[in-house]
Amino acid sequence: MIRRFLFHQLHPDSQRSGSTLPIEDCPPLDADAVLYLHFSAEATFYAPSDTSGTAGMRREYIRATPTWRKKHPRYDCVFINRNSALPGLLGMDVGRVKAFISFKYGRVIYECALIHWFRRVGSSPEEDTGMWIVKPAMLRGRLPLLSVIHVDTIYRAAHLVGVSMNKAIPLEVDHHNALDYFDSFYVNKYIDHNAFELLHVP
Repeated sequence: MIRRFLFHQLHPDSQRSGSTLPIEDCPPLDADAVLYLHFSAEATFYAPSDTSGTAGMRREYIRATPTWRKKHPRYDCVFINRNSALPGLLGMDVGRVKAFISFKYGRVIYECALIHWFRRVGSSPEEDTGMWIVKPAMLRGRLPLLSVIHVDTIYRAAHLVGVSMNKAIPLEVDHHNALDYFDSFYVNKYIDHNAFELLHVP
């Protein structure tokens, strides 16, 4: 996945899909290449509706760690910019960060994220709640669809709420495992002003 990521970094105008790109066409990594694993990243973005920020700027941390506060794992979800000309989730994807990675190739340091993708359900938000619904993207129904992206394409953290479909939720489902329990999720636009402006479709 890192080699496919490098191919698109070195050939930004290529239309070839990373998922079908033959690995032999991708630049090789040096045998002594060193990969650094990071457990969090800081996102800074313009949010003029957030009155607590300075000059409309907001900062938040996105975490991908196997032990959050010495207890459970935490792998946050994020919005990934695809096409800023399109509104809401039509121009963005949702993904869950499984790892933050940095490495040096040539003379360039690349800062990346390993992402488990989510796919949109439908082409518009749900009518009753006004929220988009997403599902974890899977290969052959059982393997998570993963890829490596540049951290510059991450806009901010995303907040997902499980869709229960009127089923009772077991007591063992908690904040640390809810993203692994539900089959589909609401993309919560009510978490803050910026999320509402970002996702709201009039």
